[in-house]
Amino acid sequence: MKRNIDYTLYLVTDREFMSSEKLEDAVEEAILGGCTLIQLREKKCSTLEFYEIAKKIKELTDRYRIPLIINDRIDIALAVDAAGVHIGQEDLPVKVARKLIGENKILGVSTSNLEESMKAYNDGADYLGVGAMFPTNTKEDASVVSIENLLEIRKQVPIPIVVIGGINKNTIRHFKGIDIDGFAVVSAIIAKPDIKSAAVDFINEIKKLK
Repeated sequence: MKRNIDYTLYLVTDREFMSSEKLEDAVEEAILGGCTLIQLREKKCSTLEFYEIAKKIKELTDRYRIPLIINDRIDIALAVDAAGVHIGQEDLPVKVARKLIGENKILGVSTSNLEESMKAYNDGADYLGVGAMFPTNTKEDASVVSIENLLEIRKQVPIPIVVIGGINKNTIRHFKGIDIDGFAVVSAIIAKPDIKSAAVDFINEIKKLK
């Protein structure tokens, strides 16, 4: 049974940027600070290492009843029984990904324009990760999406939208009055010396947008 997902503050992990030694510690602090959804992203490790990391993070997210999304790797998501998977435009087609994970798991898709967003929706995505909204060090080759394009996507696509890319306490104010469902954050939380406080501050900023 697919569960309702709270996308409000969506942490995307990146061990290259994190301030703590252990990923589990960083994720736990982020959850304690208010992160509602965790995406495990591992671009530079073996399949076995990714699997072992995912098992540890899944145990942690289960303890706090927070959904775990796996970036790109459908095999890892299925192996650890994650809540779902997030794929990009250069990964498996959305229809194929949906067939592999089934109807009961969450499928997120990265998009940067209306055409990609409509196709992802029609092919079975549960939510969109729209961006990059601003230049970001975590994905330097990402093209920037304008607020106007975001508004058009929001108008045309009925599934939840999470914005990503350069989202921080300074840039979040640009989304005031825009009906989006969540903010995906990497370094603005995980790179901070006090991860929990950074998450708390983000939640407070999100409340101001309502």
